[in-house]
Formats: sequence, C-alpha cells, structure tokens
Amino acid sequence: MLAVGSTAPEFEATDSRGEKLRLSSLRGKKVVLYFFPKAFTAGCTIETRKFGEIAPELAARGVQVVGISGDSAETQARFAESCGAGFPIVSDPGHAIARSYGVLGMLMPKRVTFFLDERGVVTDVVEAMLPNPHLARARERFISP
Repeated sequence: MLAVGSTAPEFEATDSRGEKLRLSSLRGKKVVLYFFPKAFTAGCTIETRKFGEIAPELAARGVQVVGISGDSAETQARFAESCGAGFPIVSDPGHAIARSYGVLGMLMPKRVTFFLDERGVVTDVVEAMLPNPHLARARERFISP
C-alpha cells in the first residue's frame, strides 16, 4: 500500500459521468481518493452517501472527492446517482488502479482512503473496514479545525 510521502500513481479511467478522468487533471486541488469494495453493498452505499453529503463543503475548500471500485462504468453511474454522490466515481474493472495503489484484496479493493495534496503526494491514509473512520478523517482534515 502506498505510504505517506509517496506520489500517487497516475491513472486514466471512465468515471460515473461517462468521462475519462486523469488523476493529473486534479493537480492544484487536494484530493480524497477512496477505494471501496463494491457498489450497492451496505457499507459502500453508506460511505458514498456520506461523502456525497460533505463533498460540497470539501469542494468549497478546494478538495475533490473521487471514489474507485472494480464495478463497470455503467454500474458506477447508477450507484453515483442512487447515492447522490455529486463527485466522480471511477470504474476499475481490471483492478489495475487498485493494484497500483496496493489496495487489492483477494477479489476486490479494500476500503482505503488516500488524502493527496495539490501535487499528488499522499499526506494521509485510512484503512478500515467500516466507512466512519474514512469520513471522520476527511472532516478532521478539511472541515473541522
């Protein structure tokens, strides 16, 4: 798994809006990049809805949220809409992105969130089975002083 101080690997993949998203296109912004196991499962739905709730507040502070799982782009589109995500969710069906970040479990990505600075350097990492620690860290870092 990527360590704090590592440069986040570049990727280009189709997102929930049907657009190609390159990580490098987000340079200049802080990024909350969260990997989740599978769309429409209980924990992933809670996590994505909660990130959707705080995404506007994060965006107002120059922070972009991006979700990633191995689901198809079509599934990500339905999932993002059903959760009211309001931010891109990237499709990684071959798990190449998950592998490059070191978060691929036995069959799917682990629940891991990377916090990137404006240059794409990892400043913090949260790995936890439940979504609450990921959301709490995002709030601590960017919303609550």
